[in-house]
Amino acid sequence: MKQRDAMLPPHLGSFDPNDVVLLLKDVTGQVEERETALRERDIQAGRHYSEDLPIEQVPSPAYEKVFDHLMETQLPEVALYTGVLTRLVLSVYANPVLVSLVRAGVPCGILMRRYAARELGCDLPHYGVSIIRGKGLDENAIRLILSRHPNQEIVFVDGWTGKGMITHQLEESCKQFNAHNGTALQPTLAVLADPAHSCSLFATREDFINPSCCLNSTICGLISRTVHNTSLIGPNDFHGVRVYKEFAEKDQTARYLDGVCQWFAPRRNEILEQFTHLCALNRTPDWSGMQAVRRIGENFGIHDINRIKPSIGETTRVLLRRVPDRVLLREAGHPDVGHIMLLAKERHVPVTIYPDMPYLCCGLIADKRGGIE
Repeated sequence: MKQRDAMLPPHLGSFDPNDVVLLLKDVTGQVEERETALRERDIQAGRHYSEDLPIEQVPSPAYEKVFDHLMETQLPEVALYTGVLTRLVLSVYANPVLVSLVRAGVPCGILMRRYAARELGCDLPHYGVSIIRGKGLDENAIRLILSRHPNQEIVFVDGWTGKGMITHQLEESCKQFNAHNGTALQPTLAVLADPAHSCSLFATREDFINPSCCLNSTICGLISRTVHNTSLIGPNDFHGVRVYKEFAEKDQTARYLDGVCQWFAPRRNEILEQFTHLCALNRTPDWSGMQAVRRIGENFGIHDINRIKPSIGETTRVLLRRVPDRVLLREAGHPDVGHIMLLAKERHVPVTIYPDMPYLCCGLIADKRGGIE
């Protein structure tokens, strides 16, 4: 990666600056943090979710134990999928720039950068930029990346797909960016897991449990979800984040990243085998995840699909920072949904067995348009 220069913002959070350049503005202490039920009511009444932040909590001791178990058991699988995805991207693009979508995409992009360096001898530039549903990509960040890497292909990176909304948002954002800047930016998205069937660059379409989806800032470099509020973010600013320095003692970021990397070499043969198998498949998106979401909406009387959050990653987010109505499980007792069951129990959220979906689980957000009970 190029030496850091004056065009780049100061590094923030606990990610190693050699792993990623975060094109973000620090708004710590300036952005409002509001109670979850109030935010939910206002979001459903039309306030944009990026205007402020939820109040983040550290996990309970019981949840920490569940997370520790996932760290002990799931890192080899994350390493496998990281290697497969990195090789797949490099088989299509000879000289890519990895641009991770903050926040969940950054750990994935870091692992891909590390895999490429350690296993393939490639030094892949890696940036973290904001994309916000309904507002799009941070165009200031994209312009800076293109100016620094004019002859390289941008590959956007995220951890997983839910119903495919970010795929749609990325496509629309690239169209808008090209119209504004006279460029030919492509909405190329690479994800570890694509249960939505909305991408062609993926390592698996299984809804597998990745420990990086199970916490908030304490597994994402102590940074918040991104903020775009015009009182804080000017026309020439990058999108904002808050840094949770007070959670430093609970930070699992380095433990997770280093733990996954330890499995790159032991899983070398399996990575090659699965990569070869994936190359032979037809990876054209069929959007079957969105079709399943629409069926869920019909069956549970939900007309706003933004209240339906399928996949392990999205269900976890619902339980951690939204107001859940219920959780749907494809099957009872699946080993990958232990943390979901614990969070649901802690928050008194009902759980329904619903086998007719390609996801292991789905979170349904409560309807708060009529106010807070």
